[in-house]
Amino acid sequence: MAQNIYTGFHGVEEKVRRYSVSKPEGIVPHVYYSKPGPRIKKIIGMAKEGGIEVSLVDGKQLDAMCAALPPQSRDHRGIILVVDGEEENAKNIVALEEWLTVCPENATVVVLDSVTDPHNVGAILRSCDQFGASLLVIPDHRSASDVKDNEIIARTSAGASSWVNVAKVSNLVRSVQMLKECGFWVYGADAGGTSLQEIKFDRKTCIIMGSEGSGMSRLLEEQCDNIVSIPTCGKIDSLNVSVAAGVLLYERYRQAL
Repeated sequence: MAQNIYTGFHGVEEKVRRYSVSKPEGIVPHVYYSKPGPRIKKIIGMAKEGGIEVSLVDGKQLDAMCAALPPQSRDHRGIILVVDGEEENAKNIVALEEWLTVCPENATVVVLDSVTDPHNVGAILRSCDQFGASLLVIPDHRSASDVKDNEIIARTSAGASSWVNVAKVSNLVRSVQMLKECGFWVYGADAGGTSLQEIKFDRKTCIIMGSEGSGMSRLLEEQCDNIVSIPTCGKIDSLNVSVAAGVLLYERYRQAL
């Protein structure tokens, strides 16, 4: 078991919400804050209601506590959550809000909408690695999200699950909205959209891949700036989601060369 430190409003709030409802045996969360602004007050209130210890500290103390974290995680915004007793976080598992503070000007983000087959997640991670995707976003629930420990994902990804940045989120719609607020153009993969041959991907590109059975949800489709489809000539309905993701990522990579 290890001690993990979470920073940024979104990452801290989600963890506090989770541990306010249920704290597994041996898990000890502790909130430290230095700036009692409106959003921090909300998180503090939630923590106290959930029986989580809260401490007011100096801003320099927060800086020191975050000094060993990756660069994108050091901007704590005046609040951090320290959790003792968790398994150590993989270095490539990142908080979306933190990653957005350091994302490059040319970036590709892939969002998976309830992709449940770990073989597909692993294959998509492999394509992300090979074609330079900066981040994979997956929901906590209704998906194969255990990237750190799932043997099928690790094997199918050929090791890319240890290298590609992955953000696990509780709300995909809000996450896509955050990407849009940071300048990302959102492309949803679905039949009947604009042909891939006619698409010119933006410098900041987000590609949404729908689930194996039902495709992209209506709420996520409403967030898309463009729907893109892959022209095919076969007799069956569509490509497997991981194959489609690979085709789209290759075209995005080719255009950026």
